[in-house]
Amino acid sequence: MALLLEGGTVITQDAQRRALRGSVRVEGARIVAVGDVRRERGDEVLDCTGKLVLPGFVNLHTHSPMTLLRGYGDDLLLEDWLQRRIWPAEAKLTAELTRAGADLALLEMLLSGTTSFADMYFFTDSIAQASLAAGMRCWAGFPLLDFGTPECPPEQMVPRCEDFVKRWLGHPLVTPVVAPHATYTCGPGTLQQAARISRQHNVLLHTHCSETRGEVYDVQAKHGARPVEQLARNGCLTERTLLAHCGWLTKEEVRSIARAGAGVAHCPVSNLKLATGGTMPLPELLAAGTRVGLGTDGAASNNTLDVVETMKLTALLHKHHRWDPTAIPAQVALDLATRGGADALGRSDLGRLEPGAQADIVVLDAQAARMQPMHDPVSQLVYAARGTDVETVLVQGKVVVRDRIPLTLDAPRVLQRARDAAHRLVS
Repeated sequence: MALLLEGGTVITQDAQRRALRGSVRVEGARIVAVGDVRRERGDEVLDCTGKLVLPGFVNLHTHSPMTLLRGYGDDLLLEDWLQRRIWPAEAKLTAELTRAGADLALLEMLLSGTTSFADMYFFTDSIAQASLAAGMRCWAGFPLLDFGTPECPPEQMVPRCEDFVKRWLGHPLVTPVVAPHATYTCGPGTLQQAARISRQHNVLLHTHCSETRGEVYDVQAKHGARPVEQLARNGCLTERTLLAHCGWLTKEEVRSIARAGAGVAHCPVSNLKLATGGTMPLPELLAAGTRVGLGTDGAASNNTLDVVETMKLTALLHKHHRWDPTAIPAQVALDLATRGGADALGRSDLGRLEPGAQADIVVLDAQAARMQPMHDPVSQLVYAARGTDVETVLVQGKVVVRDRIPLTLDAPRVLQRARDAAHRLVS
């Protein structure tokens, strides 16, 4: 049976960036028609009158179980935040606690229209299982650090990472990723092993890069190279690489990233909240042809996982920083949140509504007072919408949120388990 999303304003995000009044037909996991689509016998019809129909959002960088630490350590210097709050709490993590935090993150993301996310956190199997149960797409990053993680000691990390990658390879919803944390926590040996796993199994390599000035200068002092060059030296800067943050880049590093074909996750809310100081050279990265998407980072350094909020702040930040209201237009901000993030993950069948694309679709209510009048649906979406305006969400053609009610997660149970888990971590 086909599902027909009928009568809405369809923001296609196709090559022409068409916004049109019409319908979207879904058969199985894919979109088969967009625009003037006739209803057929047996169709299940979703009335989208007065609503925006658009691709699901891609959260290109987060740490989903850190929802448990939301608000725990706000308004601190980065070093104090890590050493006094985050690391002591994370040392108590278990697979059970991680699952509770991941479920809360999935609930929040689905309710605000995110259908795909790139994650990096401990007890990665728990995150993968949580995402699978919620019916959401996850690029699950197995973290590597020289000093080990709460999940495993240093000597076990690389073989366990490779086992994780092999176990999830080919899954339709969960994609395994190797995730060396950063050049200041991973020496050359760890980076080279991560590069080997990425190369041998053709999987994404997801890492933090040039987030703070201190990180850049510390890595340069220790290794004789800034983070981008250090990644390149050790085989970690390729078309399979996803770099998070990139707030302290030089013009030559922008060119190096573009030449390598790496993707970049822009996390402006977290960077502003932690006062990392640098502003990603987003216009230069885009001009160089780099695949760029938006990330929220973890809820401990952002407090929400709302990509709609991140879209608006991205556009405003770069306008203000460049003294130029045309620096990042609304359409570019929407591109970053949808097809840009999908492209950075190597998935040209996500982030757009067109025949053959995966049916990851969001229906957003456009009837709120702040959404009217609707002169330009893309502009209104970026500058006036909120994540709470999302009504219905499909992933792989399956309805996972209907009329703001999650169908794959028991919301009261998720919330209670998360509160209990958070108490255990910080008590």
